[in-house]
Amino acid sequence: MAPSSSLRFLSPAQVNFFQENGFLVLEKLISAEACDRLSRRAAELIAQKKDEFDKAVFSTRDQEKTSNDWFLESGDKIRLFMEEEKNPNTTRHRVNKIGHAMHDLDPEFAAFSRQAPLADIAHDIGLQDPVLMQSMYIFKQPFIGGEVRVHQDSTFLFTEPLSCVGFWIAIQDATVENGCLFALPGGQKEPLRERFQRDEKGGTALVKLEASPLPETGYVPLEAPRGTLVLLHGNLPHFSEANRSGVPREAYAVHVVERSADYPASNWLQRGNELALRGFA
Repeated sequence: MAPSSSLRFLSPAQVNFFQENGFLVLEKLISAEACDRLSRRAAELIAQKKDEFDKAVFSTRDQEKTSNDWFLESGDKIRLFMEEEKNPNTTRHRVNKIGHAMHDLDPEFAAFSRQAPLADIAHDIGLQDPVLMQSMYIFKQPFIGGEVRVHQDSTFLFTEPLSCVGFWIAIQDATVENGCLFALPGGQKEPLRERFQRDEKGGTALVKLEASPLPETGYVPLEAPRGTLVLLHGNLPHFSEANRSGVPREAYAVHVVERSADYPASNWLQRGNELALRGFA
């Protein structure tokens, strides 16, 4: 992923920082009004889909809970996934996230996902013809927002050659207290450790590619005020801790891959032929 020679949005220093560190934090990229619109639309989707409560629990600690048909058939749908934990201290819903094709199926999310600055940033870091593969509206609910273990996004969106990039946007302030991202500077230079893929039995398997585990130390918090974009290289090790505070943390993430890269049929996330992959245009 070589940086572009003609930049549209980022400065040379910002491109160099991303290339060296594997992440880039851009504050005030998205307006407060746009964040509010997306948050309201997410609430509307939840209200429309209350019959989906408890169809599936999302967990990065127990892959068995994310290997059912509800999860595996969500690549071209909009579905709800619940938190594992319940807590009487909160009256909020228990939705962990909405996924995984809002960027194609919902007009509000589609427009948000394809705004010009995101396309320009993709160009500046060297993506040639990126397609939007996956979207997630992520909740870190007060008191019960689950942790996300250390991982590399290419584990879940594997291509040959590797090409995954995440566009993670803070819809509400993300702090150390309510579960902001932590990332390992320069960690994108680490080899990919695992692949999360479909198995022969119709479920999923986490396949080891490297015997050594990801580093356990050296991670830095990426606190992000509302409207901040955090750009994440697909090989970058990162995680977020559980939200034990009383403050919610909502975020929206879109992951892109190169259209020209091979996207194996064994990848967990698939979509039917009736929903074609689209880029930023």
